[in-house]
Amino acid sequence: MATVLTDNRCLNCGIPVDADYFDVSGFIGKALRERRPDDPFDGFDPFPTLDVPAPEALPHRGEQKVLARFQLHPQYCGELTYFAQYTDLYARDNTQILTPGFEWIIAQNGKPVFPYIRLEMIVNPWGCNCLPVLVRLDQSALIEFIIRNRSITDVQLNAYPIKAFAGRIMGRYWYNETFGGR
Repeated sequence: MATVLTDNRCLNCGIPVDADYFDVSGFIGKALRERRPDDPFDGFDPFPTLDVPAPEALPHRGEQKVLARFQLHPQYCGELTYFAQYTDLYARDNTQILTPGFEWIIAQNGKPVFPYIRLEMIVNPWGCNCLPVLVRLDQSALIEFIIRNRSITDVQLNAYPIKAFAGRIMGRYWYNETFGGR
């Protein structure tokens, strides 16, 4: 059990004991696989039957899409503690970590967070949260996990081996007592 001072903060890390968690994720691309004759569910598109919107398409060259976004409440600070990356190609073969022509970016208030800028490969695979990060988030920060198409044309996208990208960001946030105390 964490030792706590009278100001309700952990002695080890300084984070308030009553800090909350965030965990958001998102997905773009096609959720389908090529149909195999021996499997009637391959290629099945669940979105129309569930009456939910289909995921957005992959971004065109020069465009970017937000995979996951979290906005801290006014007067709250926080930390990004984990992020995870997913592609359908990596899910089929975990040696396929490269995402040529696409880059992953973690941004805080619209600005890339060093060193998580221009990642051109999967460095934190979905389901393997063994590589924590510790990025302090500014008061009222907007944190986004972005995928950007740097060089793949629309013609090349049709034959591109990756058909889906997903991202997940996790962390903690708490009230900043400099804005009035408790």
